[in-house]
Amino acid sequence: MPHICGECGKVFHASSYLRRHLRTHSGERPCICKECGKAFLNSSYLRKHLTIHTGDKPYECKECGKAYRRYNLLHDHLKTHTVEKPFECDACGKSFQYFSYLTKHIRIHTGTKPYKCKYCGKDFTTSSSRTEHIRTHTGERPYECTECEKTFTSSSNLIHHVKIHTREKPFVENAGRPTADFTY
Repeated sequence: MPHICGECGKVFHASSYLRRHLRTHSGERPCICKECGKAFLNSSYLRKHLTIHTGDKPYECKECGKAYRRYNLLHDHLKTHTVEKPFECDACGKSFQYFSYLTKHIRIHTGTKPYKCKYCGKDFTTSSSRTEHIRTHTGERPYECTECEKTFTSSSNLIHHVKIHTREKPFVENAGRPTADFTY
């Protein structure tokens, strides 16, 4: 039985998801961080946030020792150790799991941009980057933040935005230069 939001008409398959969604309309954020006072829609967002204060990275790679705050990040990292990459770039030596990945990579060296925007004629190296660009013309924003319902043209922009809610700081100082401290 579907559960429908009376405010915006969104449909949810479970009443618990509807209850959580209703908080986006009411502004209710019942889960509060005792460390900094930031409030969250639900306890799972609060748990993720708490690792920022503790610095806790309980998920460690047994292969190289690198540690992560969340299991899904470790899971993604583990693939870097187990995946065979037989396709090597002659220009720089970088290896790839699939020939198609190597083909896309080679475009960096050759400057080839085979995908053209039908609206403005701009060229792109990948069809996905062209698709993302076309959204600037069409206004399509298919990626939505579950915290505040803001929408984005790309999943990477959404991922970056979500860090605002968790107050995660993806860059750390390294000899005066910021370096990335996260994996997509």
